[in-house]
Amino acid sequence: MKVDVVAAPLPEVKADALVVGVHADDKGLRDPVARLDRALRGRLAALVAAERFQARAGQVTHCHVDGGASASRVVLVGLGRRDEVTAETLRRAAAVGLRRARDLGARAVAIEAFGERVPIRRRAHALVEGALLAAYAFDRYKREKSDRHVQSVRLVEADRRVTREAADGARRGETFAQGTWLARDLINTPAIDLHPADLARQAAQVARAGRLRLTVYDRAACRRLGMGAFLGVAAGSAQPPKFIHLRYTPRGRARRRIAVIGKGITFDSGGLDLKSADGMLRMKYDMAGAGAVLGIMRALPALRPPVEVHGLVAACENMPSGTAIRPGDVLRAMNGTSIEIGNTDAEGRLTLADAICYARERVKADEIIDMATLTGACVVALGTLCAGLMANDQTLAQRVLVAAEAAGERVWQLPLIDEYKEQFKGDVGDLNNTGGRNAGAITAGLFLKEFAGTTPWAHLDIAGPAFTEKELPLGPKGATGMAVRTILEYLCGDGRQA
Repeated sequence: MKVDVVAAPLPEVKADALVVGVHADDKGLRDPVARLDRALRGRLAALVAAERFQARAGQVTHCHVDGGASASRVVLVGLGRRDEVTAETLRRAAAVGLRRARDLGARAVAIEAFGERVPIRRRAHALVEGALLAAYAFDRYKREKSDRHVQSVRLVEADRRVTREAADGARRGETFAQGTWLARDLINTPAIDLHPADLARQAAQVARAGRLRLTVYDRAACRRLGMGAFLGVAAGSAQPPKFIHLRYTPRGRARRRIAVIGKGITFDSGGLDLKSADGMLRMKYDMAGAGAVLGIMRALPALRPPVEVHGLVAACENMPSGTAIRPGDVLRAMNGTSIEIGNTDAEGRLTLADAICYARERVKADEIIDMATLTGACVVALGTLCAGLMANDQTLAQRVLVAAEAAGERVWQLPLIDEYKEQFKGDVGDLNNTGGRNAGAITAGLFLKEFAGTTPWAHLDIAGPAFTEKELPLGPKGATGMAVRTILEYLCGDGRQA
């Protein structure tokens, strides 16, 4: 999709549809929308009055234009009260405006750079990002594809003096959205077409496009590294496991070295502790953390953050077979910890344990952040719109929370209560991979914390918000790409601030 920024009066902007914003507490239309209305001989004011348009945040209406403007349709979106407008308000307003324009058949959409109280770069970022996220569609497997697709988005900035800043923000928003699109595509792809080797091939494409370094370890190499926990999960599948390591290096001296880890279970049957049919239905999405890592790594070369970033994915399937691990088996992780298998469906933490060990021992990361569709318990606690955050370092946790707020992704911190460690003590091994029903999300986090050691580490349990069963303000039903934008915000702030 083509994205550009122009400085021009609204009546002169050429587009199939022009999206403009209206505040709920303004008396009459604000400039420059008022000037557009005069060119249209009061058509917009009449529309607002006739429909009693209150300009609540997310409210939308439109009219067709016959003369007075270069655009053939004008879409009005509500912004709510002027003093309550945030970057997320702008994202959602651009999204609802673009959807209405698309439904009207528009291919070229122009969006006024509304939201004057938000800084220029942030405003442009949010508007372009929101529009592109809303434009996403996954129709690869459909015989009959919709012919309603937006092909270009133009951001209209009234002040020519700030066009360069707006263009910088727009490029950043476009890059964030493109990374999220990649994650969504991977997560939405059925498991029959996305095996661990396919994730490795996608990582190779990302590496070639961004000139990143890539290492992919096969089963034998992982065995030499001592990744017994990861290989134990992979043992039941006919699909060979792949451990993926992508590396982004900034120009000049890197300020920090950060490892981002994504859970990469390309399909989770539960193993011998088989899931129910309903519980297994959406398990193609169990690699949402891996999809997020690849989306992040795709975006980094364009964003050029001043930190060294290592993207790690332990990719495998969790399947039942004669070679699968059994309840009661004992695996040994890369750091020598023995893990007794209490339930084969608690597999993600096993693969992440070895990935975290690798990040500490081989990458020697200053900070580690993992993203995983890890527990149903987190969905029970926080629902489907919010991720859980756990960390062994409160400074790191706070920076991730600030980044999530800037990205507009909901994240809530859960406590890591040390007394709960008793729940996953092993009878035969050092640890058991299950901690019982109580505080399931927290005990999973505590299990991972054992492998992080003294390295600052944060864990995002994205089991709830990684996939949606209904359309959301910034995307359709299906994969959301959760955590891509939060981590990009974090990394672009030098790993210190959003």
